[in-house]
Amino acid sequence: MDKSMLGDLDGLPEEDKMRMAVMIEQIQIRDSLRMYNSLVERCFTDCVDTFRRKTLDKQEESCVRRCAEKFLKHSMRVGMRFAELNQGVATPD
Repeated sequence: MDKSMLGDLDGLPEEDKMRMAVMIEQIQIRDSLRMYNSLVERCFTDCVDTFRRKTLDKQEESCVRRCAEKFLKHSMRVGMRFAELNQGVATPD
């Protein structure tokens, strides 16, 4: 976890800081799992048409690959844009 996220908590006791760190880490894990589940569900729904065999055919495999790449690139871009906006909103102490 990024220690700068706890920078505003300097006035708290160590025990509370540790609890906050654990909570933030749990939220990050939950959000990562949600993003992964969303990726799997979306790409599966868009790309897999039939269940004739237990492996994907070439067309389905390339569709899933493109879908996953697009989803991850979009997620990274949103994250970068969010970080840019957060830097612009920073208030002087």
